[in-house]
Amino acid sequence: MITRRRLLGSAALLTAGAALPGASKVWAQPKKFEIVMCAKQEGISWFDDMRTGVEDFAKDFGVNAYQIAPETGDPAKQAQMVESLIAKNVDAILVVPNDPKSMEPVLQKAKDAGIVIVSHEAKSLAGTADYDVEAFKNEDFGALMFDKLAKAMNGEGKFVAIVGALTMETHMQWFNAGMEHIKADYPDMEFVLSEPIEDNNDEKTALDKVNEVLKRYPDLKGIVGCSVSGTSMAALAVEKLRRKDIAVVGLGLPSINGPYLEDGYQNVALCWRPADAGYASAFVAHKLLNGETVEAGMDLKRPGYDKVTIEDGVVYGDATLILTAENWKDYKF
Repeated sequence: MITRRRLLGSAALLTAGAALPGASKVWAQPKKFEIVMCAKQEGISWFDDMRTGVEDFAKDFGVNAYQIAPETGDPAKQAQMVESLIAKNVDAILVVPNDPKSMEPVLQKAKDAGIVIVSHEAKSLAGTADYDVEAFKNEDFGALMFDKLAKAMNGEGKFVAIVGALTMETHMQWFNAGMEHIKADYPDMEFVLSEPIEDNNDEKTALDKVNEVLKRYPDLKGIVGCSVSGTSMAALAVEKLRRKDIAVVGLGLPSINGPYLEDGYQNVALCWRPADAGYASAFVAHKLLNGETVEAGMDLKRPGYDKVTIEDGVVYGDATLILTAENWKDYKF
């Protein structure tokens, strides 16, 4: 795909070159692309790591690539930040949306302005975005996460789940796929709430809500977290109660959840490397800016993205990581 900006930029360079003496021997320097990741929220370890991947891409490919994010997980604020990038006339916007549906109009506006759009954790935006890049198929990840919980609970007992927000597409895809798996294969497990707990990706909120549910259900046997804050605060809450009889499984980072795995207050953490997802998303955008095609089987230059598949505008890697007490120290993020 060649954007209108790319075509206009090339035409301008040719025109300027033709007007100069000795133009056949003198070439203008190619434009240094500006590629910006708009992440969900500032100050979260997950997105701190993603920033390193975007910055590594900038160094490797000689582009101006960087990351921004709202101070809180506010969809409206995130949309405003995308508006500012449109006004700035950047070349590509990478986005991990808090609410994909509310983000769609502003991303379409950016696309209409000739800006390349690549989303992550937002499969439903494929079509509005040029491509959506995923570390794996979310349904598979959700089923695996809940299966790990079921195994830790010996297939029986009461459990709850935590998501960042009910509007967060990937969190809800994991939850829904996981619940389908539990209903089909683990009839002795009971989800005691009407919907998952929302923690707004905030540790204090997560801890408060986990403590509330532990008081309400003293016989609870499992907690599954679809957010890093939810999983880590669930582990902290059961650690404070010295309740190793409560299984904790969910999204986590080695640097955050590793000690809980080590001490036995979390059973399993699942993740993908945020830095690699940021790098892979930037790689796809850079390909498009250069008028190149994105094809199944291509290598996005990061582990788990070395032979991607593509379905309906979604680029899938195979980058799931399963962290345990035995292996979490092998990962340095």
